[in-house]
Amino acid sequence: MANFTGKAIKDTFIYLLNEKPVNKITVKDISEKCGINRNTFYYHFNDIPSLMEEVLTEQAEQIVKTEENASVYELLMIALDFAIENKTAVYHIFNSANREMFEIYLERISEKAISDLVDKKAAEYNTSESNKQAIIQYYKCLTMGVVIDWLLSGMQYELQDKFRIICYLFEGAMEKALERGKK
Repeated sequence: MANFTGKAIKDTFIYLLNEKPVNKITVKDISEKCGINRNTFYYHFNDIPSLMEEVLTEQAEQIVKTEENASVYELLMIALDFAIENKTAVYHIFNSANREMFEIYLERISEKAISDLVDKKAAEYNTSESNKQAIIQYYKCLTMGVVIDWLLSGMQYELQDKFRIICYLFEGAMEKALERGKK
Protein backbone atom coordinates (compact mmCIF):
# COMPACT_ATOMS: atom_id res chain seq x y z
CA MET A 1 0.00 0.00 0.00
CA ALA A 2 2.87 2.39 0.83
CA ASN A 3 4.33 2.08 -2.70
CA PHE A 4 0.91 2.71 -4.22
CA THR A 5 0.42 5.86 -2.13
CA GLY A 6 3.94 7.12 -2.86
CA LYS A 7 3.37 6.60 -6.58
CA ALA A 8 0.00 8.37 -6.38
CA ILE A 9 1.66 11.34 -4.66
CA LYS A 10 4.38 11.51 -7.34
CA ASP A 11 1.88 11.18 -10.19
CA THR A 12 -0.29 13.90 -8.64
CA PHE A 13 2.72 16.17 -8.25
CA ILE A 14 3.62 15.74 -11.93
CA TYR A 15 -0.02 16.37 -12.88
CA LEU A 16 -0.07 19.58 -10.82
CA LEU A 17 3.32 20.66 -12.24
CA ASN A 18 1.77 20.49 -15.68
CA GLU A 19 -0.84 22.96 -14.43
CA LYS A 20 1.12 25.43 -12.30
CA PRO A 21 4.61 26.42 -11.11
CA VAL A 22 6.35 24.59 -8.26
CA ASN A 23 6.00 27.52 -5.86
CA LYS A 24 2.22 27.44 -6.34
CA ILE A 25 1.89 23.75 -5.41
CA THR A 26 1.25 22.98 -1.76
CA VAL A 27 1.20 19.78 0.26
CA LYS A 28 -2.51 20.53 0.75
CA ASP A 29 -3.03 20.59 -3.06
CA ILE A 30 -1.32 17.23 -3.46
CA SER A 31 -3.09 15.67 -0.48
CA GLU A 32 -6.54 16.81 -1.62
CA LYS A 33 -5.98 15.66 -5.21
CA CYS A 34 -4.74 12.25 -3.97
CA GLY A 35 -7.49 11.86 -1.39
CA ILE A 36 -5.00 11.48 1.47
CA ASN A 37 -4.29 13.53 4.56
CA ARG A 38 -1.22 15.73 5.02
CA ASN A 39 0.35 13.29 7.48
CA THR A 40 0.32 10.61 4.80
CA PHE A 41 2.21 12.93 2.50
CA TYR A 42 4.78 13.60 5.22
CA TYR A 43 5.09 9.88 5.90
CA HIS A 44 6.42 9.49 2.33
CA PHE A 45 8.22 12.80 1.75
CA ASN A 46 9.79 15.51 3.91
CA ASP A 47 8.59 18.34 1.69
CA ILE A 48 7.93 19.28 -1.92
CA PRO A 49 11.64 19.60 -2.87
CA SER A 50 12.32 16.06 -1.58
CA LEU A 51 9.33 14.85 -3.61
CA MET A 52 10.66 16.61 -6.70
CA GLU A 53 14.13 15.15 -6.15
CA GLU A 54 12.71 11.63 -5.95
CA VAL A 55 10.63 12.11 -9.11
CA LEU A 56 13.68 13.34 -11.05
CA THR A 57 15.93 10.62 -9.63
CA GLU A 58 13.47 7.90 -10.63
CA GLN A 59 13.22 9.32 -14.12
CA ALA A 60 17.01 9.35 -14.43
CA GLU A 61 17.24 5.75 -13.20
CA GLN A 62 14.83 4.59 -15.91
CA ILE A 63 17.41 5.71 -18.46
CA VAL A 64 19.69 2.93 -17.21
CA LYS A 65 17.42 0.56 -19.11
CA THR A 66 18.35 1.88 -22.55
CA GLU A 67 18.06 -0.25 -25.62
CA GLU A 68 21.19 -2.05 -26.73
CA ASN A 69 21.37 -1.05 -30.42
CA ALA A 70 19.77 2.39 -30.28
CA SER A 71 21.11 5.23 -32.44
CA VAL A 72 22.31 8.52 -30.93
CA TYR A 73 18.93 10.09 -31.71
CA GLU A 74 16.99 7.17 -30.20
CA LEU A 75 19.08 7.28 -27.03
CA LEU A 76 18.54 11.02 -26.70
CA MET A 77 14.81 10.61 -27.18
CA ILE A 78 14.69 7.85 -24.55
CA ALA A 79 16.65 10.05 -22.17
CA LEU A 80 14.48 13.12 -22.82
CA ASP A 81 11.15 11.31 -22.99
CA PHE A 82 9.99 12.63 -19.61
CA ALA A 83 10.85 16.22 -20.56
CA ILE A 84 9.02 15.96 -23.87
CA GLU A 85 5.92 14.30 -22.37
CA ASN A 86 5.78 16.78 -19.47
CA LYS A 87 6.92 20.00 -21.13
CA THR A 88 5.06 22.32 -18.80
CA ALA A 89 6.14 20.44 -15.68
CA VAL A 90 9.78 20.51 -16.76
CA TYR A 91 9.49 24.19 -17.63
CA HIS A 92 8.09 24.89 -14.17
CA ILE A 93 10.90 22.95 -12.49
CA PHE A 94 13.51 24.66 -14.66
CA ASN A 95 12.16 28.09 -13.70
CA SER A 96 11.88 27.29 -10.01
CA ALA A 97 14.22 27.73 -7.08
CA ASN A 98 15.03 24.04 -7.64
CA ARG A 99 16.58 24.61 -11.06
CA GLU A 100 19.89 23.12 -9.91
CA MET A 101 18.08 19.84 -9.15
CA PHE A 102 16.79 19.76 -12.72
CA GLU A 103 20.25 20.52 -14.13
CA ILE A 104 21.70 17.63 -12.10
CA TYR A 105 18.95 15.38 -13.49
CA LEU A 106 19.65 16.56 -17.04
CA GLU A 107 23.40 16.08 -16.61
CA ARG A 108 22.87 12.58 -15.24
CA ILE A 109 20.59 11.37 -18.01
CA SER A 110 22.66 13.03 -20.74
CA GLU A 111 25.86 11.44 -19.44
CA LYS A 112 24.21 8.02 -19.11
CA ALA A 113 22.81 8.04 -22.63
CA ILE A 114 26.03 9.31 -24.20
CA SER A 115 28.31 7.07 -22.09
CA ASP A 116 26.39 3.96 -23.08
CA LEU A 117 26.68 4.81 -26.74
CA VAL A 118 30.35 5.83 -26.63
CA ASP A 119 31.30 2.77 -24.55
CA LYS A 120 29.72 0.47 -27.15
CA LYS A 121 31.36 2.22 -30.09
CA ALA A 122 34.77 2.84 -28.47
CA ALA A 123 35.52 -0.87 -28.29
CA GLU A 124 35.41 -1.07 -32.10
CA TYR A 125 38.00 1.71 -32.42
CA ASN A 126 40.28 0.86 -29.48
CA THR A 127 39.90 4.45 -28.25
CA SER A 128 41.95 5.49 -25.22
CA GLU A 129 40.05 6.07 -21.97
CA SER A 130 40.99 9.76 -21.75
CA ASN A 131 39.86 10.40 -25.33
CA LYS A 132 36.67 8.45 -24.72
CA GLN A 133 35.93 10.62 -21.66
CA ALA A 134 36.53 13.78 -23.69
CA ILE A 135 34.07 12.59 -26.35
CA ILE A 136 31.47 11.77 -23.67
CA GLN A 137 31.91 15.22 -22.10
CA TYR A 138 31.56 16.95 -25.48
CA TYR A 139 28.32 15.17 -26.41
CA LYS A 140 26.91 15.48 -22.87
CA CYS A 141 27.48 19.25 -22.92
CA LEU A 142 25.99 19.49 -26.41
CA THR A 143 22.89 17.62 -25.27
CA MET A 144 22.48 19.69 -22.13
CA GLY A 145 23.04 22.90 -24.06
CA VAL A 146 20.33 22.13 -26.58
CA VAL A 147 17.82 21.24 -23.85
CA ILE A 148 18.63 24.36 -21.83
CA ASP A 149 18.36 26.49 -24.98
CA TRP A 150 14.97 24.91 -25.64
CA LEU A 151 13.81 25.76 -22.12
CA LEU A 152 15.23 29.30 -22.23
CA SER A 153 13.42 29.89 -25.53
CA GLY A 154 10.15 29.02 -23.81
CA MET A 155 10.10 25.70 -25.70
CA GLN A 156 9.50 27.57 -28.96
CA TYR A 157 10.64 24.68 -31.14
CA GLU A 158 10.18 20.93 -31.18
CA LEU A 159 13.05 19.37 -29.27
CA GLN A 160 12.77 16.07 -31.15
CA ASP A 161 13.10 17.86 -34.49
CA LYS A 162 16.15 19.84 -33.30
CA PHE A 163 17.92 16.66 -32.15
CA ARG A 164 16.95 14.85 -35.35
CA ILE A 165 18.57 17.61 -37.41
CA ILE A 166 21.69 17.73 -35.22
CA CYS A 167 22.08 13.95 -35.40
CA TYR A 168 21.65 14.02 -39.18
CA LEU A 169 24.14 16.86 -39.71
CA PHE A 170 26.78 15.33 -37.46
CA GLU A 171 26.25 11.68 -38.36
CA GLY A 172 29.59 9.89 -38.28
CA ALA A 173 31.32 12.64 -36.27
CA MET A 174 31.43 10.51 -33.13
CA GLU A 175 32.95 7.60 -35.03
CA LYS A 176 35.53 9.94 -36.55
CA ALA A 177 36.46 11.23 -33.08
CA LEU A 178 36.70 7.67 -31.76
CA GLU A 179 38.96 6.77 -34.68
CA ARG A 180 41.19 9.76 -34.00
CA GLY A 181 41.30 8.85 -30.32
CA LYS A 182 42.91 5.42 -30.77
CA LYS A 183 45.37 4.31 -28.11
